[in-house]
Amino acid sequence: MLRHCYEILFVFFAATLCLGCGQKRVVGPAPDMVAALDLRETLEKETGAEGKVEDKAMGTGWASLKGKFIFAGNPGAPKALVVDKDTAVCSKDGMQLFEQSLIVDESSKGLANVVVFLRKSSRVKNESATEKLVMDQKNCEFLTPVFAARVGQAVDVKNSDPIGHNTNISGSSFNQLIPSGDSTVFTPSRETGLPVSVTCNIHPWMKAYAVFRKDGYVAVSSGDGTFEIPDLPAGEPLEFQVWHERATGRSGALDLDQPELKWNSKGRFKITLKENEVRDLGTLEIPADAISG
Repeated sequence: MLRHCYEILFVFFAATLCLGCGQKRVVGPAPDMVAALDLRETLEKETGAEGKVEDKAMGTGWASLKGKFIFAGNPGAPKALVVDKDTAVCSKDGMQLFEQSLIVDESSKGLANVVVFLRKSSRVKNESATEKLVMDQKNCEFLTPVFAARVGQAVDVKNSDPIGHNTNISGSSFNQLIPSGDSTVFTPSRETGLPVSVTCNIHPWMKAYAVFRKDGYVAVSSGDGTFEIPDLPAGEPLEFQVWHERATGRSGALDLDQPELKWNSKGRFKITLKENEVRDLGTLEIPADAISG
């Protein structure tokens, strides 16, 4: 019996030795040396001599950007609006209302209501705006056809007419009746990617646009076509968006031939400002075909 047990153990031991003579046991996946070398090279670029990750370059200080938009085409006569309600006020003494979508200064050819804003900011000099802005409506039209404010900034929406107006700001919950001579405060809670429409449901010909930005880096060109955005981050690449209500680009993008600014068909250009610099882009000419008729 004992001899039989020894024979069984011998057979088991021999079989184990034979298994070791065949294919080796796989202990895990083979390392990808190419990927490992690529990873090592990347880490060496991103780390210093001590193996610590270096901070990415960040600009310092602040700068300003300004310029002037002029329209090279013929704006033509403004289109008269159809006023068919509350005519005693909206068409008082035969007063005629006209479209405000294309306002060009007769002498300088400056184009008003061009919106320029920074698409993304890495830092902001002034964290909030305390000044209250006014958005008024009188003679059955918005006195500011294109309006800019900062997220969280109080906007006093006024009605200087002797009749009620309903002010509806697209993309927000603000859609309120403003009684005659009254006002109410609207505080934008989120920024707009592009300007949004402002309408009056009572008087459908009334229309304006509003743009709200978190960082406040936005400007609307004045009656002579000039604009300025102060306190921009200096020493780092900045990308700006340019918009006009009647621009022929997609969603109002203003496409200009400005290769030195890397201006593209989406109405965007890039620039890097030096600390304390006031960069003047000079006169930016807008050809007739960039604005719809």
